[in-house]
Amino acid sequence: MENRSIFSGVHQVIGNTPMVHLSRITEGLDGNIFAKLEYLNPGFSKKDRIGLQIIEEAEKAGLLKPNQTVVELTSGNTGTGLAIVCGVKGYKFVAVMSKGNSLERARMMEALGAEVVLVDQAPGSPVGQVSGEDLAKVEEVAKQITKERNAFRADQFNHIGNIHAHEYHTGEEMWRQTNGEIDVFLDFAGSGGTFTGCAKTLKKYKPDIRCYLVEPDSAPFYSGKPVMNPNHKIQGGGYLMNLPLLDKHLVTNYIHITDEEATQVARDLAKKEGIFAGFSSGANVAAALKLLKQEEKGANIVLTINDSGLKYLSTDLYK
Repeated sequence: MENRSIFSGVHQVIGNTPMVHLSRITEGLDGNIFAKLEYLNPGFSKKDRIGLQIIEEAEKAGLLKPNQTVVELTSGNTGTGLAIVCGVKGYKFVAVMSKGNSLERARMMEALGAEVVLVDQAPGSPVGQVSGEDLAKVEEVAKQITKERNAFRADQFNHIGNIHAHEYHTGEEMWRQTNGEIDVFLDFAGSGGTFTGCAKTLKKYKPDIRCYLVEPDSAPFYSGKPVMNPNHKIQGGGYLMNLPLLDKHLVTNYIHITDEEATQVARDLAKKEGIFAGFSSGANVAAALKLLKQEEKGANIVLTINDSGLKYLSTDLYK
């Protein structure tokens, strides 16, 4: 019988995701896109990594006590990661989420043992398009519950563990998997943790790596351009709010992607590469394709496939 590793819990299989060369979607272009399949984490997204890192750092620092409740605001992915980690470690978890996010995420968190609190959107916000104003309402409720229950707030937008998850793990994996043959790294701006963590590590090894931040075309907040429409379809980011974890010194430039571009490329990824992913993954690959056609011809671009298309079946992404 061959030897095999047996893990003591599913939290131990988070990370070490495979890297795939997207050779079909880039046919005819000069350069390469290497995609890290983060949707193969147990909770089907890259946010499993920060769920694990934040909880384990809090345990080590004595900030999270046995049997204490954990609370976090989420668009669904961080909440799923935290639900998994809290479930196997024995903590009660409360996820606070806007009603604008896809229903699958709330159902998945509940199935994983989380208590899910859904918050009404701000007046005028369309379902499926969560704005910074919507998120501010979710933040208020998350703060209130944390106080009422004397809970530990995972606080993904401020907790350094969010950066560490990608600095210590994702970025290191990218470097190893590509044998350091990386010219460009890019990521859609969500909490800023993936961008900052990966960029820090990759620049440590190769200071001249170019790092691009991807934004919704209608809401180019971080690049300082006028915001035409804060309500966009790329769930999990583009919130038009200050991101304490985003280190702008690491940003080479900004790329702006429309809802239509993100949607079309996500569909192409499924059909051509067999990669079934969500809006922000479509945005990442759309941005990489744009770079290969323009200022980064011939480059090796590395990025993450952030989450699974299964989380968007109630949206119009795969209609």
